[in-house]
Amino acid sequence: MNYRHAYHAGNFADVVKHVILARVITYMKRKPQPFRVIDTHAGAGRYDLSGQEAQRTGEWRDGIGSIFGRDLPSPVSELLAPYLDAVGAVNAPNVLRVYPGSSLIARMIMRTDDVLVANELDRETFAQLKQVFARSKNTTILNIDARHAVKSLLPPKERRGVILIDPPFEEKSEFADLAIGVREAMERFSAGIYVIWYPLKDGKAAETFIAETAAVSDNKFLDVRLGTCAPFPGLGLTAAGVLILNPPYVLRNELEIVLPVLEEGMREGDGSFFDLRDGVQ
Repeated sequence: MNYRHAYHAGNFADVVKHVILARVITYMKRKPQPFRVIDTHAGAGRYDLSGQEAQRTGEWRDGIGSIFGRDLPSPVSELLAPYLDAVGAVNAPNVLRVYPGSSLIARMIMRTDDVLVANELDRETFAQLKQVFARSKNTTILNIDARHAVKSLLPPKERRGVILIDPPFEEKSEFADLAIGVREAMERFSAGIYVIWYPLKDGKAAETFIAETAAVSDNKFLDVRLGTCAPFPGLGLTAAGVLILNPPYVLRNELEIVLPVLEEGMREGDGSFFDLRDGVQ
């Protein structure tokens, strides 16, 4: 695996993904019954923003660095609180040196009786992830292929679950492979809430993926996109999306409040935007 998330931890794409994940988990906690979160591409669990990789790109500065510790208006501050509190919990007061990964953010927001399964294929990264969760209750760390994880872990015995799918997108076939993987997952657990991250570099491939996946979910979806500036050659990723299948009914209204503030805070130039599209509820 060539992808190293340490270079990109805490960037704008992480912020959007993790804000959505935090809101979905907060919604799941409305009911007393326990639920399960499955993170198929969990990464290392936490990232050193003062380390060589993060300092080399500096992407976190225009991401989490632009909103952490900022005086945010109400109700934005209330909606972002679960996410920002999780970030703050792994840092000293008023200091931002560590960024928690998806699985750690999830675990900190979840209740003790809720179950977390975090999967990471890369052996070295898996070892780091396992160390992060060495003392965590109701938490399982796996080291298997993501599609095998989906097949073996669904449906969850709780019959309530959030599945986060966040591939590295190293291969040209990633969108096609992802569509197949989501279809297989939905066949096993159609009632789950699926949170699926994707890059917005190839617009046509992204649209095809959304159309195919929305059809599998009976068009019950919310597609969230955010761009920090207009793309140009050599700049890297400037826009990303998160597709939510079976989204909580409150999520669109929450994101309509939050996204304008995130876009303003993380804007890097002309052409920044956010967009929300949904299907039949």
